[in-house]
Amino acid sequence: MPVPTVTVDDLPQPLPGEITLLDVREQVEWDHGHIDGATHLPLMELVARVDEVPSGRVVVVCKVGARSAQATAYLSQQGHDVVNLDGGMLEWAAAGRPMVSATGRPPQVV
Repeated sequence: MPVPTVTVDDLPQPLPGEITLLDVREQVEWDHGHIDGATHLPLMELVARVDEVPSGRVVVVCKVGARSAQATAYLSQQGHDVVNLDGGMLEWAAAGRPMVSATGRPPQVV
């Protein structure tokens, strides 16, 4: 069964409060650049920490979209209202959407 997806262009800017962004990339990727206000929960920790996934509409993001598609499929099976961000952070950055960094340097997708 295909995973539900949205594109960057499908998402309004700024994002409405009822949408939560869930970033499933690794810590080093998050540190270099992420969407301000996103929730960070690495894919490898998702099953153990699934209770930390916010309720309501969740858009899952990774670098390209493969890991977030896995997370979307899993969370959907758990009853969450989730969609995968097609193209991930690379598309987000290419669209000029804002990002923040935890490194003290300009944000970038790694």
